[in-house]
Amino acid sequence: MMTFLPLEQIDEMDKWEGAQLNTAKEILATELTTLVHGSDEAAKAKAGAEALFSAATPGSMDNVPTAVLAAEDFNENGEVDILTILVKAGLEKSRGDARRDVIQGGVTVDGEKVQDFKAVFTKDDLKDGKLVKRGKKSFKLVKC
Repeated sequence: MMTFLPLEQIDEMDKWEGAQLNTAKEILATELTTLVHGSDEAAKAKAGAEALFSAATPGSMDNVPTAVLAAEDFNENGEVDILTILVKAGLEKSRGDARRDVIQGGVTVDGEKVQDFKAVFTKDDLKDGKLVKRGKKSFKLVKC
């Protein structure tokens, strides 16, 4: 209902399984994004998704949602803890939620699981950006 793809193509995709099913999801997501936001934004979204989720062809992080930390987010030592990063990036509503997710193993930074809720990052660590993920689908490129 939310696409102008020919019905024959949709009927064909309905029969797909496995890896082809993921291709169908990509096609439909691109079509819907194009309808709602336009072709330029759909291309950016597709490039961002490929950069994040395609291990075979990692791409540019230019189109990944980004959060920029302000100077006041860092302490007097020029460090910021993972809980603050998660809240400021909009990946968590509170430090308590952030702490719980870190303890339960649901937070990664550049693909490595954060084990300690007291983990800190410096401005140098974040100058080029770090990909912070909460769960499988919530992520932001965090920079300072």
